[in-house]
Amino acid sequence: MKGLMLGMLAETSIHSGSGQVYSVIDLPVAREATTNYPMIAGSSLKGSLRNKVFTEWKDEKKIDSIFGTGNGMGGVSISDARLLLLPVRSLIGHFRWITCPNIIERFVRDLQMIGKKFTLPDFRSRMKSESLVANQEDHVFLEELSYKATRDEEIIRQVKELVAQVIPVPFLIERLEKQLVILSDDEFSYFAKFGLPIHARNVLATETKKSENLWYEETLPSDTIMYSVFISRPGNEGVLEELSHNLTEQPYIQVGGNETVGQGWFFTKIVD
Repeated sequence: MKGLMLGMLAETSIHSGSGQVYSVIDLPVAREATTNYPMIAGSSLKGSLRNKVFTEWKDEKKIDSIFGTGNGMGGVSISDARLLLLPVRSLIGHFRWITCPNIIERFVRDLQMIGKKFTLPDFRSRMKSESLVANQEDHVFLEELSYKATRDEEIIRQVKELVAQVIPVPFLIERLEKQLVILSDDEFSYFAKFGLPIHARNVLATETKKSENLWYEETLPSDTIMYSVFISRPGNEGVLEELSHNLTEQPYIQVGGNETVGQGWFFTKIVD
């Protein structure tokens, strides 16, 4: 099985909607059914990639060989884009990137799908009920909440080496050690469910400028880091290489809604 991983750094807010309303938020982001983590459906990512490649290549036959048609499958399988690091405001200093053991364990399994094997950091036995950081901090302040912190430079370094593979900007990798926080699975789940930005948007009447339609939509913040796995079907390794070459040459891709207001832009990186 030949595959690669696509690292995705959000350069702008991202709104990949669920198409359903679950709460007072009119347009929530898509979420995994079991974990409630924000995600981008593979079908949405595949459609965005198809549009990007078609715009640049103008070759329908080649596009169909990669992505398929209504009557046949393509040569590349594209997974959902999964959350890896979520940026959260901090009351002290700059924002923090947060993650949790469950996210990292799943990331390591997905790396194994493309033939990369890594030793899983032993954070579960070392963190107990406390968050892990690299700096000497007694507490980590995230939004309005405070978490007791344990300094563990070795675990943070190991996690940094893992996630650095999918981050396309070198200086962001260097900031990871100071800004990375590993929370417990339950603590991370709170921010994944309730910590995303909510934007109020409006439609104004042309003549009077009065509000005609006010709605609220949820987005993933800029600097969110996600990833997706691409697997080629047997005998179709060549089309996967062509797609990889395109994304290496032109690494920006627009995903989700609100393109006309500048949302949805990812800076990507191929891991093969």
